[in-house]
Amino acid sequence: MISIIDQKSIVQVYYGVNGRGTEACLRARRPYVDRRNHDTPGAKQMKQKRIAIIGCGLIGQAWATVFVRSGHHVTLYDKQDGAALQAVVQIRERLVELHEHGLINSSALQRGHDLLTVASTLKSSVSDADYVQENGPENARIKSELTRDIDRWSPPGTPIGSSTSGIPASVYAEQIDGRSRCLVVHPINPPHLIPVVEIVPAPWTSRSVVDEVKGLLDSVGQVPIILKKEIDGFVVNRLQGALLREAFQLLDQGVASREAIDKAICDGLGIRWSLLGPFETIHLNAPGGVADYVHRFGKMYSEMFEHTNEPADWHAVVSAGLEAELIEQQPLAEIGNAQRARDVALMQLLAARLQGKLEYTTDV
Repeated sequence: MISIIDQKSIVQVYYGVNGRGTEACLRARRPYVDRRNHDTPGAKQMKQKRIAIIGCGLIGQAWATVFVRSGHHVTLYDKQDGAALQAVVQIRERLVELHEHGLINSSALQRGHDLLTVASTLKSSVSDADYVQENGPENARIKSELTRDIDRWSPPGTPIGSSTSGIPASVYAEQIDGRSRCLVVHPINPPHLIPVVEIVPAPWTSRSVVDEVKGLLDSVGQVPIILKKEIDGFVVNRLQGALLREAFQLLDQGVASREAIDKAICDGLGIRWSLLGPFETIHLNAPGGVADYVHRFGKMYSEMFEHTNEPADWHAVVSAGLEAELIEQQPLAEIGNAQRARDVALMQLLAARLQGKLEYTTDV
């Protein structure tokens, strides 16, 4: 069997718990407490670092929020005129929202406001950086050119992480002189609210660089999972893709409505998955644990997909009515408001976890 990632990391994709959190909560059957590095007890401390955020779209803004709320100095750069200055406004708004929901305290709020700098050139943004997070377009050629410039102008040994959703470092960094410090550091949107981050090194990425990036992410309250090897889509998108493939298939075959399929997740599996990963879930869903579960249900699942038809044409399903239904429910002109409402709901969920209000037992 080819191992891409360990079981515990797949659990963290769903659960988002550092270290012993999952096991400790299950053993003690007590609330999960989110101990992020925002002046909260038990948070890991790290010397202030200089972080360069390259590309100031939504992901870049969220990354900047992650680092400044934890006390690191962040320099922003975007080649589009005015983008970095506008990002400062958005980042400060995010910090205020986090403070309003009890996710950072007053000192972290003020500190975050004071730690943002805008650079006028790429060279000046990375020249003294301890870590660089690149958020350029999903284009291998552009990403390679951008990484080459970052490698040329940043201090030797400074890790260069990319937020790419699917381009392996072995593709965009192969010809980079300092390729040993290049790796994928893929967040889940929005990363200032969703803690899991995929660290995907290339075959030549230095292990010390991987360890340094993991340590930094741990210290700012993220939940890094390290892939053992590169694979298309990494882990999170492959898990999401498997679910989307089946969802499109069920809709295309007329098995259930779009609304019913969405409810099956947000009012069903999604609730459980916010606490437990897939392996932990099945381990608790049979008296004898995971081996008993596989014994009872393995054949059923195997036969369920034995004669799976060709996957549905997603474009055809969208054109056949899915887009119209979703736009009727959520007009495109109001997407921004809906995204903000989603983020508020996520902050409320995180706040509830932080306050120990989400309890669960093994009766799932």
